Amino acid sequence: MIGEIQGVNEGAIFENRQALHDAGIHAGTQGGIGGGGESIVLSGGYVDDIDNGTEIIYTGQGGRDPNSGNQIADQELKRGNRQLMEHFIAGNPIRVSRGAQLDSPFAPDSGYRYDGLYLIDSAWHETGSDGYLVYRFRLVKISNSIPLAINAGAEIDGQLGSNDESAQRRLGTISRIIRNTKLASEIKAIYKYRCQISGVLLETPLGPYAEGCHIKPLGKPHNGPDSLRNILCLSPNMHILFDTGAIALTDDLALLGMEGTLRTHPDHQIDLEYVRYHRAHFFNG
Repeated sequence: MIGEIQGVNEGAIFENRQALHDAGIHAGTQGGIGGGGESIVLSGGYVDDIDNGTEIIYTGQGGRDPNSGNQIADQELKRGNRQLMEHFIAGNPIRVSRGAQLDSPFAPDSGYRYDGLYLIDSAWHETGSDGYLVYRFRLVKISNSIPLAINAGAEIDGQLGSNDESAQRRLGTISRIIRNTKLASEIKAIYKYRCQISGVLLETPLGPYAEGCHIKPLGKPHNGPDSLRNILCLSPNMHILFDTGAIALTDDLALLGMEGTLRTHPDHQIDLEYVRYHRAHFFNG
């Protein structure tokens, strides 16, 4: 079941993992990624997890020592990791719950709390804190109709959390990157809406269509710049292939994952720093 579960409201508290499972919120009583990848539970399992309330950097599954909890092997793009990647591509919402054992000011005082729907807006791989490859997913809360509960006494940005409504609403907000649509329009104009990878020009009843694709993604933790040197003009198909790491670029701008070379224009200089970052963190070839 993708999305909300009928009869279960955001903020509902469950005594244990079995209760979460029985309610249909999270399939399974052990893994952090539920069956089918339709939900996750934050419970302090991975040192690389970051919980900012309405924004989560979530570490995939696999490669951990069951006794120490340390990462002892690389993670692979299979099982829950693959399922989360598929939901990212499809744009499906993910149910998120938090457990009391989570080291976060957003953790409940006891049991497990269902905290609503999030969207995966970025997925990549990198070397984690223990020195092994891990898959990471950035999830952003879809809505904030119910402010996230803050544990009393928890310190966030130097301020003590509180359970009063004003504090919850203040600490439950998220800052979003405002993308420069003028730059996206400029890159499309340079290439006359023709995809730099496939060479395809999509004509619609409203005119030509293309998308501006950031090589190094904007926002945390990537912090890529919103500049022409970090943007490609791509068709929707090539955009999703690039974002999910099915294709990448060499330093000579040859394609990895398919044959060909990136089309370039004298008025468009691409920074190889961003090309290398994308190749290292996203390419799955």
